[in-house]
Amino acid sequence: MGEIHDFRKLDVYKRALLFTKIIRQVTAMFPKDELFSLTSQYRRAIDSVVLNISEGAGSGTKKEFAKFLGYSIRSGYECGGCADIAAVQKYISKKEYEDLIKETDEIVSMLIGLQRSLGK
Repeated sequence: MGEIHDFRKLDVYKRALLFTKIIRQVTAMFPKDELFSLTSQYRRAIDSVVLNISEGAGSGTKKEFAKFLGYSIRSGYECGGCADIAAVQKYISKKEYEDLIKETDEIVSMLIGLQRSLGK
């Protein structure tokens, strides 16, 4: 149980935290009229991945932590949707899109693996 409380040592936490920086860099290039819509939504979604890992770690039980990881997973999927919108609107290049989706999918896979490991 001790490992749950030490969320900063989790690889998925570290990776998602670094991804918040990338998302901020990418969304800083979006049109200014997207500031309170897609830019804000994308940033909140990736922040939610990180924040739900940390909040869940403080919940005290594996079951509760797994529930919060579920919220992180959903926010990860939301990041994918944000990338899809950005690509369709041509705010990002095909290469940027592919890189963002690859990282998003890998983070979500890590979260799913961690969530499954808590159920054992």
